[in-house]
Amino acid sequence: MPHLVILYTPQLDKETNIDVLCRSLANTMLAARDEKDEAVFPPGGTRVLAFPATHYAVADDGSAGRAAGGNGDYAFVYLQLRMANGRSSATHASVGDALLKTTRTHFADIFEKRHIGITLQIDEGAPAYDAKHSNLHPLFTKA
Repeated sequence: MPHLVILYTPQLDKETNIDVLCRSLANTMLAARDEKDEAVFPPGGTRVLAFPATHYAVADDGSAGRAAGGNGDYAFVYLQLRMANGRSSATHASVGDALLKTTRTHFADIFEKRHIGITLQIDEGAPAYDAKHSNLHPLFTKA
C-alpha cells in the first residue's frame, strides 16, 4: 500500500498514453512529503494500476454535449487512492492536490477538445484482511 487505481472510459486509449499517466502519478506519489518532510509513501509499496471500463454510461445520452458543440461522446477518469491509516488531513490534501494537478496536466489537451470528467478520491483505513507476498520492499531498504 498505497495503491492508486484508475478506471477510465476506453476511448481515451486512442487519445493519450495511459502508461505515461501511471508513471507520472507514481512519481508524484513518491515525491510526496509530509509536514516533517518525510516521504509519505514507501517506494516498494507504491502501485498505480489503470483499467479501461469495458461497459460504461456517462451522464446523459450525449444530448447536452452535442448541444454544447461536442460530439456527445463523454470521457471519464476515476482515480481512487487507498492508503493505510496515520496520515494527517494536511497530508491527504497535499497528496490529493498533487495527484489532481498531475492528472489535470496529463489531460489538459484532451480537456480542450472533448467533454471529460475527472474524479479523485482518497480512502484511508486498515483493510479487514491484508496479506502480502513481495520481494520488492527489500530493494528500497537501506542496509
